[in-house]
Amino acid sequence: MNDLTTGDVTSPTDASTSERLSQAIHEGQRTMPEDVAPLVCKPNKIESWRIFKIMSEFVEGFDVIRRYGVAATFFGSTRTTPDEPIFQQASELAGRLSKHGFAIITGGSSGIMQASNKGAFDAGGASVGLNIRLPNAQSYNNYLTDKFSFDHFFVRKVMLTYASEVYIYFPGGFGTLDEFFEIITLVQTKKIHDIPVILYGKSYWEPIIEVMENLYKGGYIDQADLSLYTLVDSVDEAYDYIIANVTC
Repeated sequence: MNDLTTGDVTSPTDASTSERLSQAIHEGQRTMPEDVAPLVCKPNKIESWRIFKIMSEFVEGFDVIRRYGVAATFFGSTRTTPDEPIFQQASELAGRLSKHGFAIITGGSSGIMQASNKGAFDAGGASVGLNIRLPNAQSYNNYLTDKFSFDHFFVRKVMLTYASEVYIYFPGGFGTLDEFFEIITLVQTKKIHDIPVILYGKSYWEPIIEVMENLYKGGYIDQADLSLYTLVDSVDEAYDYIIANVTC
């Protein structure tokens, strides 16, 4: 059918899909439960409320990140404590970037996230937390100027992926590694533009880089893929590289 306002042609299949989606969103809004149950297996039918919840998280998440210009996202362990040198280094780097005009974005919880938010907060800059609701009640840290909480990891990851002009990875666990490989895969496959990806802490990252070098030797990745990230070992080194290479 012809869209008289745009001149576009919409197929019956497109119209049918659009109608089903509209119905699902409307039904989902009406049937949204107060307590969201985890998706433990493939559902036998379309759960309209899940579609509505996922879409609403995307809309609200993008609304948060669009408020900020140039930004830096920090990743790292939730278990890092304030008495560890790496905590202080994350805080110092975030503070210096904040003073240079970067909004600092993290997952909004403890450890490296708290350190980074604290550095930005103490510097008087924008300090954003994109948290995730978990069964163990992962709470916000006290150094946020803006925040939003997600129920779906994949929606949160999209927000973190498109939020910043540089991504900084401190030592961490499965979540940190997952987010790192997500970003370099998106850059490798040209789904996002080339962007500075910083790995902070040689003693932690060198064994992981060795694995990736073995992937290259085995023919599983290209040599160019080894340049998708930059290894640094000090606040000065990280800061200088970021300022020189963030061009947005």
